[in-house]
Amino acid sequence: MIKLIVQTQNDWARRKIETAIASERTLLQKAVHKTEGKVKAFEQKHGCRDRAALYGKIDDMELLEWEGESEILEMMKEQLASLQEIAIEYQ
Repeated sequence: MIKLIVQTQNDWARRKIETAIASERTLLQKAVHKTEGKVKAFEQKHGCRDRAALYGKIDDMELLEWEGESEILEMMKEQLASLQEIAIEYQ
């Protein structure tokens, strides 16, 4: 759990902080969805998730692109999980 403690009585500042976090979460959710689509399309096209099984059978650039998208997807999912666990405490 991530706990964010904000010392302010300013409602505008509170709303801005919450809006900024919510906006980042929304953008990241859209990026995850888009990247998942790319990864799934590749896997459906080639019917495989194993790099070793695909090596030498498909274009190297396509394979590298899929690997990169898969790595980015995992990173974004971790970031999204972090954003979703933020608890804001106002003082």
